[in-house]
Amino acid sequence: MKIIYDRKEWKEEAVAATVGFFDGVHLGHRFLLQKMIDLAKERRLPTAIITFPVHPRVVLHADCMPKLLNSFDEKLTLLSIEGIDYIIVMDFTPALAALTAREFITSVLAAGWHVKTLLTGFDHRFGYQRAEGFEQYADYGLACGMEVVKVSSLNNYKGIAISSSIIRQLIETGDMAAVSRLLGYHYQLKGRVINGRQVGRRLGFPTANIAVDEPFKMIPRHGSYAVRITIDGQQYKGMLYIGMRPTIGNDDIISVEANIFDFSEDIYDKSIVIEFIAFIREDRKFDSLDELKKQMEKDKIYAMEILQAEN
Repeated sequence: MKIIYDRKEWKEEAVAATVGFFDGVHLGHRFLLQKMIDLAKERRLPTAIITFPVHPRVVLHADCMPKLLNSFDEKLTLLSIEGIDYIIVMDFTPALAALTAREFITSVLAAGWHVKTLLTGFDHRFGYQRAEGFEQYADYGLACGMEVVKVSSLNNYKGIAISSSIIRQLIETGDMAAVSRLLGYHYQLKGRVINGRQVGRRLGFPTANIAVDEPFKMIPRHGSYAVRITIDGQQYKGMLYIGMRPTIGNDDIISVEANIFDFSEDIYDKSIVIEFIAFIREDRKFDSLDELKKQMEKDKIYAMEILQAEN
C-alpha cells in the first residue's frame, strides 16, 4: 500500500477508487472497501482510496469544530487494510468544494487520477452543495468512460444503516460496547501523560492525566470507564475518568485520567493509548473524598470483572 500526496507521483493509467472522509473507518466503510477490492479484482485494476487530511467543514467554516472519531494518522492506519494499493490524500479546498459533481468526476477523478471504476456508498453525495445523486454520477461517468457503482449497505444497527453519526451518538451516551461493535474495534484516545494534581494518589488511586493528541477528537460522555491502556507497547487493564472533578472542586477544563491497575512506574511525558471497553457510571459529586474513594474501589472491582470477561 502506498500513500500518494502529489499527483505528479501518480503513474497508474486506470484504477478502481472510492472517495470519502471515512471518519471512523467503521464496518459500513469496510464493507464498501471490500466491495471495491472484489470488483477491482474482476476488472484487473489496482485500488485507490481518495480521502482528505482535514474535515471538509473545517475548510468551509473557520469556526467549525468537528467531533472526529479518528485522527488523520489513525485513519490512515485503519485504511491500510490488505488489498488496498493506494491511499490518495487530497487537500480539500474552497475551489474543490465549488466544483459540480460533473466537474469533479470528469476533471479530478477521470482526468486527474484516471479512475475507471468509481464506487460510492449507498447515501454518499459529492459536488457543489451535494445537489445531485447517483443517477447523475452514473451519467457523468458514462460520458467520460468511467463505470460508477453504488454499494448498498448490508450493515445496520437496530434497523439503521451504520454511519459515523450513529457512532457519535452512541459515544455521547457512553454505550462503548455498541460503539465497538459498529467500529469493529475499540474506540481509542491517544495522548501524552502530563502532570496533574495528584489527588488520585492521595486516595490510593494514582492516575495518569492525559492530554489528547487530536484537538478535534471526540471525548466520550463524562463518567468512568473500564479501559485497556497501552504504554511502550505493553498493555494494561485500568479505569478511566472523564469529567470536571466536581467532588474536588469544579475545573474549567475536562480532565481525562487513567488509573492503571497494578502499575507504579513513572510515565510522565510518555505516549499512552486508551481503548474504551465499557461505561461504568456517570460522573457525580460526592459529599466527601472518603465517599469518592469508596466508590472508586467499587468501580475498580466492576472494571476488573468487565475486563476479565472481555478476554
